[in-house]
Amino acid sequence: MALNKELTAAAAIAQLRSGMTLGIGGWGPRRKPMALVREILRSDLKDLTVVSYGGPDVGMLCAAGKVKKLIFPFVTLDAIPLEPYYRKAREGGSIEVMELDEGMFEWGLRAAGMRMSFLPTRVGLATDVLAKNPQIKTITSPYEDGEVYVAMPALKLDAALLHVNECDRLGNTLVRGADTFFDHLFARAAGRCYVSTEVLHDKLALDAETAKLNPYERYLVAGVVHAPCGAHPTYFGPNYGWDMEHLKRYNSSATEDNGWHKYLDEFVAGGEAEYLTKVGGAERIGKLKLPVF
Repeated sequence: MALNKELTAAAAIAQLRSGMTLGIGGWGPRRKPMALVREILRSDLKDLTVVSYGGPDVGMLCAAGKVKKLIFPFVTLDAIPLEPYYRKAREGGSIEVMELDEGMFEWGLRAAGMRMSFLPTRVGLATDVLAKNPQIKTITSPYEDGEVYVAMPALKLDAALLHVNECDRLGNTLVRGADTFFDHLFARAAGRCYVSTEVLHDKLALDAETAKLNPYERYLVAGVVHAPCGAHPTYFGPNYGWDMEHLKRYNSSATEDNGWHKYLDEFVAGGEAEYLTKVGGAERIGKLKLPVF
């Protein structure tokens, strides 16, 4: 693998293929690799199985007809509880779904990263998660206790997309913020991981403190994309807050005639530089207040 892993967003997405299982990092409207998602919207990719703690990434890919199957524990914009285009896809029956408890979802990613076929858990027992997903089996402990567990299958990913605060061309990452959650699990569960970054370095010089912010090894990273403001309109601490004005506009488009195509034409079709201009530029995004939870 080349030492310099820098790619354009278009070159990174060109390495994906229709029909892949694609993991998207972040959590709801937080820390989403939206610049890479927008590049998928500009591509010919289709029939994707998307694995995500879903936010606008899932909604936009559903609206564009890119999703065949969705594996998820939730899809939300937080302050706007129901993601509008995911809701349309779900109610219209246009996508297959595997809806999981949040803990089961995490365990599936961990199993894939550990190269296990499954991991046992008590989460999901005696719930409709199993009733709605009969392919998920239980397993009896081989030890004296004989306890029955859910055998959560591995969520193996062909590729994962993540957004980080800083990265170098070798694939070393620095992930800051108070809610980095499970992105490292996506990196480990994937055959290939593509990282977009706010700041790109030639080579990071990590010390004992900054090394703690490097949650997965660089060998896992297949490509690095310099994408300032690349999580917009989602929250990306500590760099900027979510753009609730834009998210409300996106949400309202779902109630308009031909609303998705209008949104697509205005904010996506012209490319990332035009997108940033239309949403007010880097200076405005940098001033968006961080949400308080």
